[in-house]
Parts: sequence; C-alpha cells; structure tokens
Amino acid sequence: MKTLVVGLGNPILGDDGVGWKVAEELKQRLPALFENGGREMKVDVECLSLGGISLMEHLIGYPRAILIDSFALDEPLGSILMLRLDDLSNYSAYHTTSPHDTSLQNAIAMGKALGAKLPDDVMVVGIATKRVHEFGEELSPPVAEAVPLAAKFVLDSLGEKEMVKK
Repeated sequence: MKTLVVGLGNPILGDDGVGWKVAEELKQRLPALFENGGREMKVDVECLSLGGISLMEHLIGYPRAILIDSFALDEPLGSILMLRLDDLSNYSAYHTTSPHDTSLQNAIAMGKALGAKLPDDVMVVGIATKRVHEFGEELSPPVAEAVPLAAKFVLDSLGEKEMVKK
C-alpha cells in the first residue's frame, strides 16, 4: 500500500516547524531500513505548509496518509498524540461560506464526491507545542526531544505494510 507521509507547519515559526523536522528525520531513516534488505519503499515523504483543499490535492492517489503537525494541547510540551483524522474535531465545519477555510475532512469529502482517489486511512501525529508564532527555525528543547520518538511512531505505524520484496 503506497503511503504519503507529510510534515506540516511553517519551519520558520519555531515549534510550528516540528512536522517538518520529523519528516526530515524520516527521510534520513527510511533509506537506511532498505539499503541491504532487498526491498523497495512504498513511502513518499513531503514537507508542506498548507491545509484544506491544497493539502487534499497532495493526497490524491494514495490509499494511506500520515500527517505530522504541531498541536495546541493541554499536555506537556513535546507530548505526542496519534489519532485518525476522522477522530479529530472538524473545526471549520461552521465555515461553509468560503472554501479557503475548509477543513481537511471537508476537503477530502468534497474530493471523493468529485471522484478523486483519496485515502480512507489518514493518521495524524500531533506534537504538543505552544511557541508557534515566534520567528526562528529552532524548536524548543521539549519539542526537539520529541522528534526522534515521533519519527519512531511513524516508522512503527508504517510497519511491514509499506515494504514489498523485489
């Protein structure tokens, strides 16, 4: 099953760039898993700064997606939450007057209604952050410490489903 892993956020807004950092770590770690194993990867990894309809367009053609992003959580900084997209609140459900405000859930439903092949399986990996409006490329220490663990969670969730023997 082909999977798209997307690190979301803005890499110049402090902790908001954590999704990118996890995706960058995955880009480094994934090839090492396959170098001598005689297997090919069926995983694409991207870093994006978008949502809603624009993000949905990137998901077309993938049966599975994993999204990594910063979350404003009432948890200690760096805590990691893994949920299915369907389990998250649809925060823009009340913004029906503008397609620019639509949620990813609404965008996926619209895309499917229009015939786009979109994933039924979308997992979200959220990392608890607070510092997302300060300019800077550095993560706060607790959030930076969560990057390797979040990458491990993504790798674990990919598991053997993502590998095919040549």
